[in-house]
Amino acid sequence: MKSRAAKIFFVMSMALMLSLPRLSFAQGIEEVPSALAMTGDLVIARPFLLAMTVVGTAAYVVSLPFTLVGGNSADAAETLVVGPARATFVRCLGCRKPGRKKEVRVAQAETVHTN
Repeated sequence: MKSRAAKIFFVMSMALMLSLPRLSFAQGIEEVPSALAMTGDLVIARPFLLAMTVVGTAAYVVSLPFTLVGGNSADAAETLVVGPARATFVRCLGCRKPGRKKEVRVAQAETVHTN
């Protein structure tokens, strides 16, 4: 029984690892979330999205034989794994759109120094 659980965990972790390079190409965003939005995101949305990422990864692994035969495994991976993972991990706290806020802060720092 342990070896089956280890195999399932290995396959799910490999599917997640294959999707991580796509997540690194996030767009810069310009949102300024409120404290309430950040708190709600931290307490409610992130745990839910993390659970959806795990469930989606498991569903992707189960559906993989069928999607490979059907030729839409990339679409299934995008919908079931990459989408929820992007919303969970590549999104600033309280923001609605996936992306990194790093580029925005650099641009703001440059405008402060020029003024």
